[in-house]
Amino acid sequence: MRTVRQLPIRSPLAALLAAALLAGGFAPPAAAEAPQVDVARLDYGLKARALADGVWVVEGAVDDFSIANGCNIINLGLIATAEGTLVVNTGTSRLHGQQLRALAEHTTGQRVARVIHLNLHPDYFLGNQGFADVPRLATPTTRAGIAREASAYENNLYRLCGDWMRGTEALGPDADLPLGPDGRGTLTLGGRTFDLTELSGHTDSDLVLVDRASGVAFVGGLVFVQRVPTTPHARVERWLQSLDRLQAMGLRTLVPSHGPVQVGPERAAEGIAQTRRFLQWIDRSFSAWAAQGWDMNEVLRAPVPDEFRQWAAFRTEYVRNVAHLYPVYEQKVLGQARPQARGVR
Repeated sequence: MRTVRQLPIRSPLAALLAAALLAGGFAPPAAAEAPQVDVARLDYGLKARALADGVWVVEGAVDDFSIANGCNIINLGLIATAEGTLVVNTGTSRLHGQQLRALAEHTTGQRVARVIHLNLHPDYFLGNQGFADVPRLATPTTRAGIAREASAYENNLYRLCGDWMRGTEALGPDADLPLGPDGRGTLTLGGRTFDLTELSGHTDSDLVLVDRASGVAFVGGLVFVQRVPTTPHARVERWLQSLDRLQAMGLRTLVPSHGPVQVGPERAAEGIAQTRRFLQWIDRSFSAWAAQGWDMNEVLRAPVPDEFRQWAAFRTEYVRNVAHLYPVYEQKVLGQARPQARGVR
């Protein structure tokens, strides 16, 4: 066991929906409310906010990892079915996963039947110890990525999050999602059907899950709303292509992994557009600066549009964007220059 460094009742879906109807139908979702974190008690203050009949989001802080927010910066999902609850991602630590499971069982009145991971990043799966007895599904690419990088994630979050990580040991997904060669598939659980689409760009495998009954879409890290995107595995061109495909889906309610939920088709489209604007600016600017021979320090001193500067985590995340992505643009310029240089010799 790692030493921390200091720095229910089961009810079918039919009964659940009947109760909603008796109450006068489903009410519009309330506004987002940041978790009330208690650092002294290591309590994440998790709350489930209803988005549709049988669908809830458990929102994290729109921020960067910190001890003050429990390193909880991810939106998680709960979906009730007649066979139990589907949990979308499990959070950053053993405690996070355990508290999420308790919330899920209290909210839905059901056991947890399945867990789905949308990509390989640590806040998507380091809560899995709280779901060790539950089937945990991901794409083969995400499963391989987690197996490859879990130890590094674990070490990094112990450093960043301190006591919140007590007892956390990486436990990966244990089964593949049912996807065809085109990266599409469906999962049916307890009479509820979920459409699955594997895209890429934020990572090598970015899963989008759409609940067919409600239209609520969990889009993972493909969309960041009012927060600077994370880019350790990013491929900008692919990411932009995936956003085009996401836009074409005509989503009604969009749940990003980071940032406010976007309710309604117009808001969903704007959430996608925010991430597209940022990536397009990165692509244009980094291409131009690399062609001019700028070094990384010059890039960091260059002006950034006010819209992006006002987003959450700008101060820390943009520095990481430059470190992750600018060398790729420099290599493109060097690769283009080599054939001409050989011809001169």
